[in-house]
Amino acid sequence: MTLTYDLNIQAFTPLPSPEELKRQLPLTKAAEQTVLSGRKDVENILTGKDPRLLVISGPCSIHDRDSAMEYAQKLMRMREKVADTICLIMRVYFEKPRTTVGWKGLINDPCLDGTCDIDLGLEKARKLLIDINDMGMPAATEMLEPIIPQYISGLISWVAIGARTTESQTHREMASGLSMPVGFKNSTDGTLTAALNALQAAQSSQSFLGIDPQGRSSIVKTTGNTYGHIVLRGGDHPNYDPLSIEKALDHLEARNLHQCVLVDCSHDNSGQHHKGQPHVWKSVLDQRLSGQDGIIGMMLESHLKSGNQKLNSNLDALEYGVSITDKCICWDTTEELLMDAHEKLQGLPRLKASA
Repeated sequence: MTLTYDLNIQAFTPLPSPEELKRQLPLTKAAEQTVLSGRKDVENILTGKDPRLLVISGPCSIHDRDSAMEYAQKLMRMREKVADTICLIMRVYFEKPRTTVGWKGLINDPCLDGTCDIDLGLEKARKLLIDINDMGMPAATEMLEPIIPQYISGLISWVAIGARTTESQTHREMASGLSMPVGFKNSTDGTLTAALNALQAAQSSQSFLGIDPQGRSSIVKTTGNTYGHIVLRGGDHPNYDPLSIEKALDHLEARNLHQCVLVDCSHDNSGQHHKGQPHVWKSVLDQRLSGQDGIIGMMLESHLKSGNQKLNSNLDALEYGVSITDKCICWDTTEELLMDAHEKLQGLPRLKASA
């Protein structure tokens, strides 16, 4: 009999079910409390109950556990210092969308060598998230593959849907069932229509194909996610300026959506260069200090050292603490920006941090 299916498939490799991985690497009490309080803080910021600035800071992508943990420890100490004015969450990204080909992140290729041991990648990602949350640091990530949330979403306090996937029906449906606030980035050309449509779709009940905790193919029915919001990341032109932010807020009001935006200081807002991030940060902070409370927060691509490096077959040559994807600002610059914002925000009304 001639096969008419799977003609281009080399192999199927079974994965452990989400339930099996959770049994192997269970959520600790400390991590659970961090996740719940982190989500609540973000929800309160979105709804105006908490006037602090939400800041999501961390490497463009995680490729090395040791440097990620060192960064998390530094960020945790900073989180405690600025807690009265800033809700600081670590960017812990494991999945990278590629325009053509390339390294797709720690979950897809944890050994950085093209072997794509996703089983090991899921284990590494979950273990790292447990350890980061254990120290009291909430985690943020981008959800790219719709099956991944069943394995790690219980350890995430904030999720991004990227510029290339905001228009995807699959990702809008997935977001409607996620248990944490979700930020939808504007399209790569800078337009907001796809993100606005995504917000409306995600807050609605959806039915779609997915997997259950036992890994079985299932019809997934959701209640909708009411904590969606827009992330401005630039496009053909930057969109962090006062006029762009006012226009975004007007569009949100017209659709009866949360009138708030989070500004990504990197990507097209910084001209795709890490040295532009501090300029974006200071401009957006000035708008916030001038009374634009529609700005709820900012995102920084930040690592221990600045810039990036190319991933090649000589893994021993990789420099510790340097991104292998987008260029990042260094820790010293991150610390300077956070402390400056903290000092300036102290004169504004604020609440004591709850976590």
